[in-house]
Amino acid sequence: MKIGIMQPYFLPYIGYWQLLNAVDRYVIYDDVNFIKGGWINRNRILLNGEPKYINIPMAGASAYKKINEIQVNEDRHMIEKNLKMIDAAYRKAPYYKTVLPVLQEIFRCEEKNLAEFITMSIRSVCDYLGITTEIMISSELKKNNELHGQDQVISICELLGGEEYYNAVGGQSLYSYAEFRKAGIKLSFLKSNEISYKQFDNDFCANLSVLDILMFNSKEEVKQMLDEYTLLSEQG
Repeated sequence: MKIGIMQPYFLPYIGYWQLLNAVDRYVIYDDVNFIKGGWINRNRILLNGEPKYINIPMAGASAYKKINEIQVNEDRHMIEKNLKMIDAAYRKAPYYKTVLPVLQEIFRCEEKNLAEFITMSIRSVCDYLGITTEIMISSELKKNNELHGQDQVISICELLGGEEYYNAVGGQSLYSYAEFRKAGIKLSFLKSNEISYKQFDNDFCANLSVLDILMFNSKEEVKQMLDEYTLLSEQG
């Protein structure tokens, strides 16, 4: 059983989906503190050859609150503004009409809780791409909430019967091979291979929202990208 655990990010880059697709059970870590200026409620698209932010408008966001304690601002004007920006950026992209219904479902969702809003968006993209990984919610697990960081991750893996734990390569400094090995769990880090594709006639801009990839590539092409990664594990 392979386990992945990540915070809920809004329409994140391809590596997030590679990790989600590579594991058997994927836990959305919704009961940790919100990080301002991160990728939880926002991401970047390509507008006129430059990266621009789209975001989920929030109400009462604070680093002292957990992600699942923050609400979505229901100002429809702000949400429609995002859709208009996406339209301006991608209406001439080859898969715009195919992806538009997914975007409308996401942005016009009436879910008021930020974590649940993002979870819904993750499920929508998974449905579009045919990703069948079991998605679980951290706050719904009967775990020991006194644990934090690596200890909590190991505890969740044990709770779910995980024999392997995959994490994004950026988290290498957070986890110890020795501690996971002690718990009988194989630790691996997923590193995305270099991925590029045509973005109109612009110079390629990497690490944008998955939305950019969906606009310029067919479902079949994106599914192939999901396997374009390298697993880094303990040697020996």
